Amino acid sequence: MHFSYVYILTNKNHTVLYIGVTSNLIKRIYQHKIKAYKGFTARYNCDQLVYYQEFPNISQAIEYEKKIKAGSRKAKEKLIASLNPEWHDLAADWLFFFQ
Repeated sequence: MHFSYVYILTNKNHTVLYIGVTSNLIKRIYQHKIKAYKGFTARYNCDQLVYYQEFPNISQAIEYEKKIKAGSRKAKEKLIASLNPEWHDLAADWLFFFQ
């Protein structure tokens, strides 16, 4: 079974939030960390994974991503704090995957 993920990234000062969806979370976070694509996350240095949720299929993940994006900044912060109150980079220990 292939899973899909909705994730939220932030920058060092937690001033910018980016919400994305992927079917390969580890690979996608690596791409953000090395700034493989010169888009929003590279421009605003969003490379800290502060939230993610797994879904059984991409359709459900996309639906949830849209729901999060439609919400306020305060709602996004509350969602992050519900699972990661200190806003730690959840991918910080994933470095062995990136080598």
